[in-house]
Amino acid sequence: MAARGGHGMIGLIGGSGIYEALDLDDARDEHIGTPFGSPSSPITIGELDGEEVAFLARHGLDHQHAPSEVPYRANLYALKDLGAERVLSTNAVGSLREDLPPQSLVVPDQIFDRTRHRQSTFFDERMVVHMGFAEPYCPHMSEHLVEAADDVLDDGAHAGGTYVCIEGPQFSTKAESEFYRAQGWDMVGMTTVPEAKLAREAELCYATLAGVTDYDVWKDDSEVSLEEVLENAAVNEDNINEVVREAIETMPDERACDCEHALDGTINTASEAIPDEVREGVDLFIGEYLD
Repeated sequence: MAARGGHGMIGLIGGSGIYEALDLDDARDEHIGTPFGSPSSPITIGELDGEEVAFLARHGLDHQHAPSEVPYRANLYALKDLGAERVLSTNAVGSLREDLPPQSLVVPDQIFDRTRHRQSTFFDERMVVHMGFAEPYCPHMSEHLVEAADDVLDDGAHAGGTYVCIEGPQFSTKAESEFYRAQGWDMVGMTTVPEAKLAREAELCYATLAGVTDYDVWKDDSEVSLEEVLENAAVNEDNINEVVREAIETMPDERACDCEHALDGTINTASEAIPDEVREGVDLFIGEYLD
């Protein structure tokens, strides 16, 4: 793997079971305001082996934000505003495959969106941005996560797979779980959307490391429960943190992808037609494209 270097800040979004940052040097908490409200939690900023890291707890420090109520836009805006260029996220998921048992780690490469009530863009109805999203996760970052897992864990992490994102907070019905399996999807969760979409609009490299906590409800001898999810999330936490630490410490200097130019050619509204108040709220993202 490539050696670490002088790249920008790395954002880390902790999912269920991961509410505290890695052991960072010179850590401090920042309370960031954004045009989209406050992030889920204070953002802990510090250094890991010389790399600047910004950690945010997706559901809040007390897990007070349900999946559909997470302030995703504020979270991604805050990380971008702080100077993050790449974001690693962690997610708890249910497995839709026999060979992805609880306590496995997966780095998905595709998403199927079944959410219905979430704001999935920074841009409102007065500004149209058509963002390419065929490859929802940064392939370079995803590959790096898989390599990091292979380096530090005996079983590594499964590479690739489709993450079907449901609204929640309820778990699936049996009919839904069986439908997802019939489509050939690999895991089910509640939080990668709209996070991945917003990261792309913010021109951030974004990848996720998912920890399997259960078999959803398709398996005859397994009925998903909060108790099971929390128990397996706690077991996954150590492995996830070990992989994330390795990924950060060995992060390549260069962004070998197109994520940092994702907005180029996507803005379909004439610059002069964008109201000042709209432009002000998203100038962090689009300023260079409209000037």
